Amino acid sequence: MSHEKKLNELEATAICGNDISSSCLYVSALAIAYAGQYAWIALLIVGAVLYLFRSIYGEVVGALPLNGGAYNVLLNTTSKRNAALAACLTILSYMATAVISASEAMHYLHTLWHGLPIIGATLGLLGLFLVLTILGISESAKVAVAIFLVHLASLTLLVGSAVWYLATNGLDNLHLNFQLPVRGGSIVTALFFGFSAAMLGISGFESSANFVEEQARGVFAKTLRNMWVVVSFFNPVIAFLAIAVLPMTQVGEHTETLLSHLGTTTGGRWLGMLISVDAVAVLSGAVLTSFVGVSGLMKRMTLDRILPQFFLRENKAGSNYLILLTFFLLCVSVLLITGGQLGPLSGVYTISFLSVMAFFALGNFLLKSKRPQLPRPVYAGIFTVLLAFIGILLALYGNIKIHPDYLIVFLQYFLPTMALVYIMLNRTAILNLGLAAVNSFAEHSPRFSRLGRLFVRRQLRELHKQEFVFFTKGDNVSNLNKVMAYVVENEFTNRLKIVTLLKPGEKFPQELLTDIRVLDRAYEQIEVDFVTMEGHFGPKLIEELSAKWNIPKNFMFIGSPGNQFPYHISELGGVRLII
Repeated sequence: MSHEKKLNELEATAICGNDISSSCLYVSALAIAYAGQYAWIALLIVGAVLYLFRSIYGEVVGALPLNGGAYNVLLNTTSKRNAALAACLTILSYMATAVISASEAMHYLHTLWHGLPIIGATLGLLGLFLVLTILGISESAKVAVAIFLVHLASLTLLVGSAVWYLATNGLDNLHLNFQLPVRGGSIVTALFFGFSAAMLGISGFESSANFVEEQARGVFAKTLRNMWVVVSFFNPVIAFLAIAVLPMTQVGEHTETLLSHLGTTTGGRWLGMLISVDAVAVLSGAVLTSFVGVSGLMKRMTLDRILPQFFLRENKAGSNYLILLTFFLLCVSVLLITGGQLGPLSGVYTISFLSVMAFFALGNFLLKSKRPQLPRPVYAGIFTVLLAFIGILLALYGNIKIHPDYLIVFLQYFLPTMALVYIMLNRTAILNLGLAAVNSFAEHSPRFSRLGRLFVRRQLRELHKQEFVFFTKGDNVSNLNKVMAYVVENEFTNRLKIVTLLKPGEKFPQELLTDIRVLDRAYEQIEVDFVTMEGHFGPKLIEELSAKWNIPKNFMFIGSPGNQFPYHISELGGVRLII
């Protein structure tokens, strides 16, 4: 087994922190646009909802410490179709992250170079990261740490400069802004829509769950705490200081570059330039995170046969270049459709991101009901999960209510993505339908019908030849029936090995063989191979059997282990829990 170095707390926090803390550069302006002078309160409410999600993520990922985020949770607690839905939303979230971050980076760079064509430069930045990731240059933890620390120092300097500015110039502007009419006609309405828009400020919170296997043990929970502290402090404080320093009209005029304008106003041109340079760096880091993250997720989906197998093609650097190129083209199309405008982009981003968060809350409920014996370091109370879930649903409703047209832009991407995925998940039914269609031509065109049957049957054989494995501890017939039903419903195969491991001299229970024979007859479409062997279940055995039988580890299943299980789920190399 490999003992590669795992990421420590600072490194892991920096990688996901660059993603979530980059939102500080644009979320204040968005929140002020809808909540006006009360935007900072809306951002505090967002921080409270995020606090609830700390324990939700802590429980789910602590119990299932595998890469993949919401996709992984649903894959191990429910059907592959539900997991695929969460995965599609995550891909859209990554896409919107990349485009917003690249666009915002170029808006900040535009403050330093006024002749910069923003749309063209955004395309260029996306293209640059496409080339870098295809060449195999992924995110370096040391570079991420440097960007993150400089970013925190820049934000701290900005806050200090604004506080000093207020101390020397007074609070007259704050008083004037609070005399303005409340957005929406009431404080409640202003806070509701401000909260909904400001939920964009916690996008990136889910990113740590996507690389949890690369983190040292115990680090994941600390990354959640650190991200929560950063956004719960800086987002409301910067929004309040912007309202205190700037007239509301100036906030509207500098939506895309509010922080550099605030820096120029409170500290002078040098501070505005520093914030702009910092923004370009941290937002570019978020673009890179998106390319690296989506590559890992789509590769996992392809290995699980949810996406076409040609996505697995690699270049000499080991990069899945077709995945990266497809993602780049999606980013370019959404950039051109929205014209690089922050509003529609944030609409796509927020709807997809909030949907992923909602699926995480649902995944927590499923984990409690379906995997109650699975060890977990943190437990989120039912009321906590319910309150967080309601908060996400309210934010989703608020965003759609604010701009129903943004939902159309979101659906333009979500529906085709889901259509492709559902075609892939229903290939057997589609091929059988094709077989019936070519059979109907038998009388009119025998040659065409015969060739069509040969082609379709070859495709079906190719699709179903992959073998799957279930490790049983002598499960009763009810559990084994659940396994068979799961395989029939979720996987393309007609071959399943049911493996039981014995101690030296031990014999398998005769009733187990009887149960398997009954199920073999009940599920005619699957040929069951019952295998007994002496051995100890663990990572070493899984590695050996995977190589010997040529069966990927993610096509091996087990039941949910209890507290006495000696291994972390993450040590099993992607073996799935299905009962």
